[in-house]
Order: sequence, then structure tokens, then C-alpha cells
Amino acid sequence: MPEISTHYLYPSALFADANPHIINTVLGSCVSVCLYDPVLKTGGINHYMLPFWNGQGLASPKYGNIAIVRLIEKMISLGSRQPNLVAKVFGGANIFESELEHFQIGERNIVVAERTLGEYNIRITGSSVGGNLGRKIQFHSQTGEVRQRMISKQKCVNR
Repeated sequence: MPEISTHYLYPSALFADANPHIINTVLGSCVSVCLYDPVLKTGGINHYMLPFWNGQGLASPKYGNIAIVRLIEKMISLGSRQPNLVAKVFGGANIFESELEHFQIGERNIVVAERTLGEYNIRITGSSVGGNLGRKIQFHSQTGEVRQRMISKQKCVNR
């Protein structure tokens, strides 16, 4: 059996490819949406930091409302049909023990994923969201399988 390529997904990015990959990322208050096409056996993932682009600067995958739509578009460009796509959602933890906590970034990131996927009629087949711990996830794009490990706060806060 041929070796599967791996890819590390940084914040504010997305990744989808017709070839099988194992994609790793680490999430705190950020959210990743994993899209999978069970017909083509292909998948893609994003990693966004904030819920909404405010119209200033670059409309990048740093923002959930941009990252999710771009991931859907990327999957379609690889041959997927939107009705075939299913999603899994991860992240959105409350990891800030400071004045940032009242912004509820993690919770708002989760809501954006759920609403946007709903608007595109993409069913969420699995999720692990919220809480106070970060997550390390590994997405297998050929099977749609996601493995998760919870991680302590000090490991997921950027310093």
C-alpha cells in the first residue's frame, strides 16, 4: 500500500487535494471544518481564527465566513458535488483566561460553522466543540476519519 502524504495545516489556511493526505492541526479557540465527499473519497479542511471578516483588509481564510465558503468551492473545483459533502467540526474552546474571554471567540467560531454549513445544506456528521481544552486533530482525507487528542491550555496558546 503506498504511503500517504502528510500536511500540517497552519491557522488562517485551508487544504484540499484529490490525492489522499493526512492533515494535522492544533486548535484552541480556532475552528476547523473537515469536508468529506464519500462518493469521490476526497476531503478538505480549514483552520480559521475569527468568525467574521469585517470588510477591511484581505478576505482571507483567517475568518470563518470566508474559510468555509472557500473550502466548499475548493472541494467543488476538485469534482465534488455539493449535495454529496458532509462535515465534521472541531475546536472553539474557551482557552483565554483574561479580558479576551468575554469576546467568546470560540463559541462565535462554532456558530459560524454551524450556520454556514446549514446555509449550504451540508450535514454535520460529527463534532467536538467548545470546552476549555485545545485539540490536536488528524484528518484522513480519503476516509473522512478524524482522530482527536485533547491538549492542555499551555500547549495551545501561541506565545
